Amino acid sequence: MNNKFVKVGLAGLLAASLAACSNQPAQQTPSTAPEAGNSGVYEVKGTGYGGEMNLKVTIADQKITDIELVDSHETNVVIDRAFPVMKERILEANSPVVDNVSAATFSSFGVKSAVADAMKQAGMDVEEITMTTQGPEKPASQREAETCDIVIVGGGPAGLAAAIGAKQTNANANVIVVEKLDILSGNGKFDMNFFDIINTEAQKKAGNEQWTVNQVENFIESKKDTGESAERIEVWANEENELDAWLRAMGVELNYNYGGTNHMAEDNQYSGEVIQAGLEKQAKELGVDIRTGTKGEELILDGKDVTGVKVTNNDNESYDIQAQAVIIATGGFCSNKELLAEYAPGYEIMNTSNQMGTTGDYVKIFEANGYKMENMGKMSVFANIIVPRRDLTGGADMNLLVNKEGELLANASGLDRAKMIQSQTDGAAYYITDKTGYDSFYRIRKHVGLGYYAEGKTLDELAAALSIDAAGLKASVEQYNADAEAGAENPVLGKVPSRALDAEGPFYGVRVEAANHMTKGGVAANEKAQVLFEDGSVVNGLYAAGEVTSQTGGYSQSVVFGKVAGENAAAALK
Repeated sequence: MNNKFVKVGLAGLLAASLAACSNQPAQQTPSTAPEAGNSGVYEVKGTGYGGEMNLKVTIADQKITDIELVDSHETNVVIDRAFPVMKERILEANSPVVDNVSAATFSSFGVKSAVADAMKQAGMDVEEITMTTQGPEKPASQREAETCDIVIVGGGPAGLAAAIGAKQTNANANVIVVEKLDILSGNGKFDMNFFDIINTEAQKKAGNEQWTVNQVENFIESKKDTGESAERIEVWANEENELDAWLRAMGVELNYNYGGTNHMAEDNQYSGEVIQAGLEKQAKELGVDIRTGTKGEELILDGKDVTGVKVTNNDNESYDIQAQAVIIATGGFCSNKELLAEYAPGYEIMNTSNQMGTTGDYVKIFEANGYKMENMGKMSVFANIIVPRRDLTGGADMNLLVNKEGELLANASGLDRAKMIQSQTDGAAYYITDKTGYDSFYRIRKHVGLGYYAEGKTLDELAAALSIDAAGLKASVEQYNADAEAGAENPVLGKVPSRALDAEGPFYGVRVEAANHMTKGGVAANEKAQVLFEDGSVVNGLYAAGEVTSQTGGYSQSVVFGKVAGENAAAALK
């Protein structure tokens, strides 16, 4: 392990994040605030992951009676779920000295620090709020065991699809979902693209015949060399063929097909948030018992058969959930550097675009029980993740990657790209594009609109905004453009540039890094999503789906086999 790379990559992310979320008190708007010591409504500011947050805090007779989030720059799919939880905790405690909402640490800090400022202005006692401020520790206790038909560990797309599939197969099934984070999570909620889905209304409208005529056969052919079994590929293909209709039946519409199997909700709307919201709504309407802040600790076994899970909740209560079937949908291990170092050596130097819950909680449990593990060193890496955010950017029609000196960087990929970036001054690299690139891809336009990118009318202005060397940048662009116009191979890129950078601005740039997006290896599951022993035999009572399994696809495959797991588990109930 190269400690230099770790320090540079992590330090860069943390420094930027913590700079945006310092421990300084939130700023109050004097013109609208009551006099100190008085009850009233205080307009205060906090700093979250995306920047400034504006809140109104109502205090009456030394009691916090209401908290309103006026606006923020937080990711909607996170803040819309996290803020109600944080508000409830603060109101109940009459204090911001409460636990952060897991999966929303920076947003939690922003809310808590703003509330603390309002309390100080109202003459109330409150301790200084930091990123690590927690509520009082709760004593451990043991609850009585519970019984259900199916218990699902993990509340991301795979887990929610499993719950829905189970209830649609057997409406009377008692289904419990436990999610260790305080909000339903999963990596898919952030995704722009939902791919591998075929026979969709959007494809039909676009005339995409490859995936609407003989689509199942074409899908099977396209996946034959992925390493998946023929049986799993056949199930995968047939399920993808029906997935659009299944999603639309619950109000999830993917109306924009931008080539092949790629889908967004609309041409200006990411798919992930829409799908996550739809799955959550459907699961709740079907009567699924969803328990956030509840971690699945270990499996309960009867011999080699799985008969439930042991869980612990946020109140530090431990209890058993006995069940006829257990479905594991806990995600991969991108957020666990120890496991990365063990199973995918070298990749631990990178940060991750994945959600914080991907800590590989069941890897060692699976191994200890003799379950088959496959492709544990296989990784999916995103080339351009915005620092300090987790947003994937790029995709423009022509871009340059440069360092702080303005020097052009090579087109490395995967781990090599991460090492290349981390070896630069300050471990910094910058994605540069022009107006033509901006116009070519929605993701760029969205990120510019959100203020993530620096802008410049000229390359000099852009360089100043990014704090990179202007002379070096202009020299790199001059060489790049000359090669493009001459049809010559660029010496750094090792290829002929596709086109020259626009002669006139505006120009756009953002600091990026390569990041682990997902692990591709995990526990082996068959076409019914049943977990397998090392000898290939089925583990009775245990299913798995999503990134916790060894699978070659991503988001839609997780939904598909989550649904398959739930359906098969429900069909097997006695």
